[in-house]
Amino acid sequence: MGITKQQTAANREAIVAAADGLFRERGVDAVGLNELMGAAGLTRGGFYNHFASKDALVDTVLAKAMADGAGNLERAITAAQARGSDPLAERVDWYLSPEHRADIEHGCPNASFAGDARRLDPVACDHYAQGLAANLDRLTQTVDASGLSEGERRARAIALFSEMIGGLLLSRAVVDADPDLADEILDSTRADLHNRIDTAPIDDVS
Repeated sequence: MGITKQQTAANREAIVAAADGLFRERGVDAVGLNELMGAAGLTRGGFYNHFASKDALVDTVLAKAMADGAGNLERAITAAQARGSDPLAERVDWYLSPEHRADIEHGCPNASFAGDARRLDPVACDHYAQGLAANLDRLTQTVDASGLSEGERRARAIALFSEMIGGLLLSRAVVDADPDLADEILDSTRADLHNRIDTAPIDDVS
């Protein structure tokens, strides 16, 4: 008896989910098909029933990861605005938190795939670039517009997000070898960003 369309779709989703987590944690080149399919609970022989190549899987993973990341950002901004909170300040605190630092498999894909992006095939690179651009466009809208032109707001959003990603990646890079330094990087970057956007960390707001 052949498998149903529903099971085929579920198997494909399992492969994509397993690949997403492994690619973020280990890097695309370090993950082989045997490991990937094992993580999905399937055998290697079934891979080509779903994808023509590993590159095709990577393209699918990047497209989904960047779309999901944009959706998560939108929901976070909308929720902060509904609470009357500063969405940019909340994003800084979440982004540069120990919890996000530890959640490599499910955190911001802009950071998780930054090291791999330039080595991927053109389709996957394009997915990454489009996702990053969408992120920056949305963050630009959250920057205080008082006295700033549209170009100045965008420049500020790019600089702020670049600092967020840099702080997160450096902290992740040393957290096992030097946890104190890793925390110092998060704390210093977070404080600097709040100073630049003229807000207090959320936990400091009474």
